[in-house]
Formats: sequence, C-alpha cells, structure tokens
Amino acid sequence: MKRRTLAQLAVMAVVASISSSAAFAQDVIKVGAVAPKTGPLAGGSEVSYWPNVHLWVSDVNGRGGLNVDGKKMMLELIEYDDQTNPAETIKAVQRLVDQDGAQIVLPPYSTGLNLAAAPIYARYGLPMVTSTTTTDQAAELSKKFPNVFITLGGAKPIAQGAVDVLTKMRDAGDLGNKIAMVNVADAFGIELAETAKPAFLAAGFEIVYESSYPLGTQDLSPVMRGAKAAKPDAFVAWSYPPDTFALTQLAQVEDLQVGAFFTAVATAFPAYGDLFGASVEGVLGVGGVDANSSVFQEYASRHLAVTGAKPDYWASAPVYASFQVLEKSIEAVGLDNAKIIDHIKNTSFDTVMGVLDYDDANNNPSFWTVGQWQGGVFKGVASTGREGAVPAIKKGAWK
Repeated sequence: MKRRTLAQLAVMAVVASISSSAAFAQDVIKVGAVAPKTGPLAGGSEVSYWPNVHLWVSDVNGRGGLNVDGKKMMLELIEYDDQTNPAETIKAVQRLVDQDGAQIVLPPYSTGLNLAAAPIYARYGLPMVTSTTTTDQAAELSKKFPNVFITLGGAKPIAQGAVDVLTKMRDAGDLGNKIAMVNVADAFGIELAETAKPAFLAAGFEIVYESSYPLGTQDLSPVMRGAKAAKPDAFVAWSYPPDTFALTQLAQVEDLQVGAFFTAVATAFPAYGDLFGASVEGVLGVGGVDANSSVFQEYASRHLAVTGAKPDYWASAPVYASFQVLEKSIEAVGLDNAKIIDHIKNTSFDTVMGVLDYDDANNNPSFWTVGQWQGGVFKGVASTGREGAVPAIKKGAWK
C-alpha cells in the first residue's frame, strides 16, 4: 500500500512538472529577429535596428509582458545574422517559423533585404511592418502583399525634400546650380538617384557629375576626386553607412568646398557627429527628428539607459514605433496574424515618432525627409507632415 502510494505520488509529480512546463511555455511568446550582424550593412543595423529590438523586448517584459486575451505573456527573443545576404534573410525567416516556432517575426533591416523577404513573410501570413525600407513601390507591394506596411516613406518624397531644401538655399544665395550626385548601386541608392535626377533638373539644377558604385566598395576616392573636378555647388550622395562615412572623410581630405553637402543613411547617426566633430555643422542627410519633442527625448533617454547607446536621428524611432504597432495590435486582437494585419490597416497608433497610421497603400504618409546637423544635433528641416522643422543653413568650411 505504501509502495503504491509513493508510486502514485511520483507519477503525480511528473504530471505536475509537465503541466507546469507546458503552462510556462504557453506564457512565452517567441519573437524572431533577423538582420545583419556581419556584411556591408552590419554597421547600420547595429545602430538603428538591433538596439531597438533589445529595447522593445526589455520594455515589454519590464511591464510584465504582452497582454494577450487577458493573459500576460513574456517575450523570448531569437536572433539571426543574415550577413547582409537576401538568401540568408529568407532562410532565417523560414527557420524562425518552421523550426523555432516564432509567433512574431520582426521585419529585417534595409530596403533591399525587406523587398527580398516580402514573399516569404506573405507566404506565412506574417504582418511585416517595415521600418528601414524606403520605396515608392508601396502601392504595388500592398496589392501583391497586403501584409506589408511601409513606415519610413518613399523615395520620391525624400528626393523631392532634398530638391526643395537645395532650391530654397539656392534662392537665398547660399549655392549655385551645379550638383554632383553619386549613389550606392543597391535598391535604395538606385531608386533614390533615378528619382532625384529628373526632380533636380526640373528645378533648374545642372548635374555636372554622376557616379554609382557597388555596395561594399572599399575605395571611393576616385568618386570624390571626380566630383571635386566637376566644381559643383552642392554634393548629393544616396549612400549607405560605410560610404557615408567614407565620402565625408574624403570630402575633407580633398577639401571639397560646397554650399550644400548631403549624404544619406548614417548621416543621422550619433557616431557621425562624434567622429567628424565641428565639421558636421551644416551637413544635410536623409531623415531627421523633432529634437525638441518630449516624446522623442524620453525615448532617447530610455534607449541610452537600456542599450548603452544613443538612438540615431532618423530610423531608430521608426524601428521602435513599428514594434509598438505590433505590440498594440496584438494586445487588441490577440496572436491571429490576419486580425493583426487588419487592425494595423484600420488603426492610428501613438508611438515614439508621434501618431502613426497607414493609408490605403499601407504607406505611412507623414515622415521626415531631410535633416541637418545644427549645434550638435541632427534636426529635421523637411518632412511630409511632421512638426518641428527648422530652416536649413549653408555648409561652411570643413573644420
């Protein structure tokens, strides 16, 4: 009798342990994230993407988890390095869903990797709230992939923003008509250059130098020397982080004197300001923020406290905001992906970048297009509807 009772207790303990483990497993939501940690775009993702992934998970778990159907569920993060390789991005998404059982798969980093991965997200029916994609293909994408949302804006508004800013500077007498324009030969750079050229010409500018270079190019000195030889009044580069830093350094080495100096991705990075110091004053670039916004300042303070790094002044806030969109949608409708997608389509969200909603093409219509370093801060100077813009100033001599 005693032996039978002990045996029964042992069985009950095992069952209780299994039940407890199952209950614990059900209280956790697996979140997958895939982005470069190596390859040409690793530097950018390590500034704008990965810190915000970690911050969001920390914030949610610090509040006790996501409230899903009245139950608090903690987030368990699974990370993959796609090596800046679209094929690796796709394989990682498949592994996250099929092998790891991830219920949330965050979008990847960069325009090219997001566009390449869109079909696999659609195949799994995953909501894909992109935050580092700049494209005018939003309407076509939303028709083909209704689960895809564009947060960072389109190439045409960004290009037109640059044209408008330089036009105002020209009209104010800060620069002439001659522009040197270069671009990285990636989806981002190609689309921006092809959009910007006719817009500059229509505004009465003359393109005196053009050049494109492959992603990952190590030596851009021929590009900068060619630009300087053309004697431009303004220099515009649709660049990614490694080339943004390299082109800026080369502009100082070659002493390129222009009234407007514009580089794209990474111009808004705090490290850009730290590296080039006083020389960044007046440098223009893609993005910007309302630097005086209390919401952004609170987010920036938390970002620094949790990750040990400052957010950038362009994509960081949209990355975190895209996660807030997912968070608020899941808490509203649960973990049903079809319901999440429908909720995103029909809801306005309060986020760290302000009110965020999407139009009929799943595109965010209000975003910063051009920013400028002024007084040690990269401030927004042009947008499609955001408040807090400041006037642009002429680029002075390199210091």
